[in-house]
Amino acid sequence: MSAALTGRTALVTGGGSGLGRAMCAALAEHGCRVIAAGRTRAKVDETVAGLSVPGRAATVDVTDPASVEALAADLADEEISVLVNNAGTPGPVKPLTDIEPGEWSEVFASNVHGTYLMCRAFLPGMLARGSGDIVNIASVSGKRPLARRTPYCASKMAVLGLTTTLAAEVGPQGVTVNSLSPGPVAGPRMERNFRLEAERTGSTYEEAEAAFVARSALGRMVTEQEVAAALVAMLSMPGLCAADIDLSAGMVAR
Repeated sequence: MSAALTGRTALVTGGGSGLGRAMCAALAEHGCRVIAAGRTRAKVDETVAGLSVPGRAATVDVTDPASVEALAADLADEEISVLVNNAGTPGPVKPLTDIEPGEWSEVFASNVHGTYLMCRAFLPGMLARGSGDIVNIASVSGKRPLARRTPYCASKMAVLGLTTTLAAEVGPQGVTVNSLSPGPVAGPRMERNFRLEAERTGSTYEEAEAAFVARSALGRMVTEQEVAAALVAMLSMPGLCAADIDLSAGMVAR
């Protein structure tokens, strides 16, 4: 267990499944009291039930200011010193000219506005204590081209800008802000993308997957557990601030 995490309380949004659930598990294994937050109570309850140490489940819609405020009020008794902004949506996979304004707004509401609202709600406690860590889950797609994914890529680039600017703002007061940019993570999201790409190009699912992972130096995607381990490592590095950690198996733009 990491001494840097033992006894701390971490709040993870999007904690009901996938990457969020993996990060909750890793934080608990390293001594954190974990609060898993998400829109579906049954899913976050399931996450908490599987933790190695007792945790807490909470419901929140990060796109809704009232919901975030209600979460902050509900957790007023908790000393949250780690905030992981993981909630987000992948958005549509199609050319920009085919994307409806509502689809674009939905991606930014979840990926950017939600991150802003959560930071706004939970930073005051950290600033009052003069310490805390915020990790925003961005993406390598915020740094490199990914055709037919303009709202997602643009939103993740915005998260990177939010991260560095907020780090400069609150770092002098003892709060670190960093981002973690996974490459494609093996799981349901990428399976969906491969199916859509296969349909678009008339290829097989296997061909679409092979063409995509060929962009990475390691010739594969990263796993949820690898991303969770990177999060733990970041929180164990006290000098890390305004940084973006690229965990993509060497993904490059082609």
